[in-house]
Formats: sequence, structure tokens, C-alpha cells
Amino acid sequence: FQTVFVGKNKPQKNPLSSFRWQGFKLEEYLIGQPIGKGCSAAVYEAAIPFSRDRRGRGSAEEEPVEKHQPKEAFPLAIKMMWNISAGSSSEAILDTMGRELVPATGIALAGEYGAVSGRRKLVLGRKKLQPHPNIIQVIRAFTSSVPLLPGAFAEYPDVLPLSLNPRGIGHSRTLFLVMKNYPCTLRQYLSESRPNVRLSTMMILQLLEGVDHLVRHGIAHRDLKSDNILVEFDSAACPWLVITDFGCCLADETIGLRLPFPSTYVDRGGNGSLMAPEVSTASPGPGAVIDYSKADAWAVGAIAYEILGLANPFYGHGGSTLESRSYREDQLPSLPHHVPLEVKQVIKMLLRRDPNKRLSARAAANVLHLSLWGESILASRALKPDQMIAWLLCQSAAALLMDGLMDKSQVETKMKVCFLANLEYEDLWAAIFLLLAWRSEES
Repeated sequence: FQTVFVGKNKPQKNPLSSFRWQGFKLEEYLIGQPIGKGCSAAVYEAAIPFSRDRRGRGSAEEEPVEKHQPKEAFPLAIKMMWNISAGSSSEAILDTMGRELVPATGIALAGEYGAVSGRRKLVLGRKKLQPHPNIIQVIRAFTSSVPLLPGAFAEYPDVLPLSLNPRGIGHSRTLFLVMKNYPCTLRQYLSESRPNVRLSTMMILQLLEGVDHLVRHGIAHRDLKSDNILVEFDSAACPWLVITDFGCCLADETIGLRLPFPSTYVDRGGNGSLMAPEVSTASPGPGAVIDYSKADAWAVGAIAYEILGLANPFYGHGGSTLESRSYREDQLPSLPHHVPLEVKQVIKMLLRRDPNKRLSARAAANVLHLSLWGESILASRALKPDQMIAWLLCQSAAALLMDGLMDKSQVETKMKVCFLANLEYEDLWAAIFLLLAWRSEES
């Protein structure tokens, strides 16, 4: 099945695919209003006003985009990093902020170095993440002088360089990342919408697929939260989730997901509230190691509460707040009655304190895939291998027929393609047995 579907498990469409030789300089962009601000960067909507040919000449047939355009006129987002400590040389900036480049495409840095091979030179020792539809893609990355952008003095005056603010402590050059512009973050979407339980399950599943892709590449995000997840919508308004902001990630070629922890000076990652227990309780010392292989999966379990319409139990909500360092599993809030048994169990097992007893992202994803579209085989009293193969062939045929069609099942089709692309036959049987065991306990 992978032979057919791995190639179809494609990343999101690159908005700059028709501008192959453009977008490597800040001057080429029309920058609009601010989209968001974090602890290390500001993000702005952006567009390339008119196309240029390879020799840099503007096309006479196309007019520049007007300054005041609707949101659709800004298909891109530019993230301007705040440079307080990296110095002003491109090499120092790219080295210091290299984590942000882990999800960059092959040619994202071509303008900075003049060749794709420069990226390998730059990110020496840091893993490169292959594209995945639930992971952001950085499609351009370059250093440039810090400009004075809308809202700068109101939102981040202290990190501006002296040339723009006499009291600023920022350097004159910094890193810019160009990505697709998404309609909103997961937090914004959930503040205005209450997706039904099937949509919620598919959203949790998408996060698990993204995390599984990271784990397969030996990368830990370490800062998963609803602000760092972007959302777009298909023609039926079904949400598609994309994990973004890799500034805190662990992506080291030499150590993989096991971080040596000799002292408290070692960075455990961001977002202390959603830090898995094995990370938050780790004690430094000779030979100490933090294993991040299931840390992001734990964070998905916590975020699942938000997706299902409840407060995240690990955020500040008075006396009911839990801490990953000290919570007991029986303190986790109950999920609503209308949430299916298997979804409740997946979340419960993602939030196990002991990572050895916790579901991996892949195992959890397999269970949710089966719960969404595997009822016909789960209902079988004596499931046999040939029934499983027949079901997989049926799912494959349906996915192939629906793939690329703009209809109500677009998100579901993409999810099935992810499932079939990552399918391991033994793992699927394990997920079936787990589901059937839960159901027998319930009955």
C-alpha cells in the first residue's frame, strides 16, 4: 500500500511554486498587516507584487498589487525573527536560529548561499525534515536588514536596532522566514467554533500524524500548543491542521531524540505547561538523558481537551490546574459522554505519566483511523487476514478515486492517504486488538 500512497502523501501546495527565482530578498515582498507575535518573532502577511523572469525583469503584463488589498491578496506570511544575541553576520544568524529552518524546503536558502548545497553546509549536524501535509513548510529563508514594519513601536520596540529605536537592543540584521499564510491558529479557531466529535477526532488524528512524522525523522517539536498549530479549511469548511514554529525543536543528527542532561543549563524546550512528565521531572547529572520520543504525543493528549471543547487541564484555571510534574492520572478531567470510547481511551493513554505505558503517536493514530472508518471490520466476530486485506483494498480504491476531488470528503481523503502511506500490517492488527479489548471491557 505504501508503494501507491507514499507519493500521494504530499505537503501543502507551495504558494511560490510559480516564482522559482523570486522571494529571496525582502525588497521583493509587499508586506501587509501583522498576523501574530510570539516570544521571539513577529509574523506579517505578505505577497510578491508582480512576477519577474530569471533576469529580474518585471512582467509588463502584470501590475503591482495595490497597497490596500483583501486578505486573499496576501497568500504568504513572513516571520521576522528578533535578533538580540546572534550578531549581524548571516552565518551567525543562520547558525543561532537554525532550528527554525528544520522544516525548510530544499531551495529555501538558495538565495542566501547561491546553491542548494549551502543549506547542507549551514544546517550541519541538524536534521532535515521531509515534507508532510501536517507540518509547515518554510519556502524561503534569508537574512536582511530589520525594517520598520506596521506596529513595531507598539508591539516590540525593545528588540528594534538602534537605527530604528535609540533604546532598542536588537541587531541590525535578522532572519526572515516565508511560509504560506493560513487563516488562523487552532486557538483562534476553537475560540469561535465548536467542531462536532467526528471533526474533533480528525483534528486530533492530524496532530498525531504530524507528530509521528517528526518522530520518524528523529525530531521533537517540544513546544506544541494551540498557538503553534495553524488551520485552513477545505471546500466543506473542514479544518486541516499544520504544526508550525520549530524554534524550540530538538533536531540533532548525533543524539536523535535522547538529549544528554548533565546540568540545568541544558534547554529542555519551550512551553512548560505542556512539557511531558519525563521532561519536566528529569534530574540533571552524569549520564542523565531525556527521552523525547513520546513527549510530543503527550502534548497532543493535552491539546485534545481543547479540541473537544474543554479547558486544557494543564493551563491555569484556578485550583483545578494540573502540573505535568505532579499530576495523578485519576485527576484528569472526564471527557463528555458523547465522545466515543476509543477517543477517550486514546487521550487517557496519551497522558500516561510513564512513557513506557503511553501510546506512541503512530499507535494512537492507527486506533483513531480505525474508529473513524474501520467499523465494518471491527464489527466482525472473527476477523481474518483476508477480511483485513479486502478492507484495505476497498479503502485504497476509495482514496484513489476521491484523491484530488474538491468535495465534502477532501479532508477525510487526505487522512486516509496518510493512513495508507504509513501502514504497517502488524501495527494495524495491534490497533484492532486494542480497540476490541477496550470495547469488551466497556460492555
